[in-house]
Amino acid sequence: MGLSELGIRDFLDELSSDSPAPGGGSTAAFSGALASSLVGMVAKLTLSNEKYRSSWEVMGRVCKKAEDLSSTFLHLLEEDSLAFNTFMKALKLPKETSEEKEIRRLMMQRALKKAAEIPLETLQMCDILSDLALEAVMKGNRNAITDAVTATEMALSSGLAASYNVRINLSGIKDGEFVQRASAEVERILNSINGKVEKARKKLEEELN
Repeated sequence: MGLSELGIRDFLDELSSDSPAPGGGSTAAFSGALASSLVGMVAKLTLSNEKYRSSWEVMGRVCKKAEDLSSTFLHLLEEDSLAFNTFMKALKLPKETSEEKEIRRLMMQRALKKAAEIPLETLQMCDILSDLALEAVMKGNRNAITDAVTATEMALSSGLAASYNVRINLSGIKDGEFVQRASAEVERILNSINGKVEKARKKLEEELN
């Protein structure tokens, strides 16, 4: 049974075990899935209310994208743990001879790149999530604005968690061009998400005051 097929309690038990996977990367993806579902809820509350008919077309698209995004995050949850386990297998490869050492080095580098690429994809999905959440903040049912803003905040926290997992894996990668490209992408996306979170917070304050 995959991690995404576990019940919530079983997943939490697995997460709190002494096994290092699932860990922070999978948690970031799971949080993204939760926030995506929250955006879907706001969209549906908008679509069911005649008062917001002018927003129905936009919220219909947001709802569909949020549902798809939730599934993507759950897939990344699985992939993150798999990538870590693949690295651990590479780490345990024999290293007695020069040939074995070289094979082990190559496999570890390949595994590290994969272990960085998965949370980077999670971070990219968090950027998309922040777009959808901001749409829900701006055009969704006013009674659910705090839920929509919560989703933007979760997009940021999930993105930050994913970025930490990217960076720790980049620290062991020898391919300078790969590291530079991934690092720049992390910075760009976090700036993008932060900008949308600030807009959501501002909108919330306008509504509450």
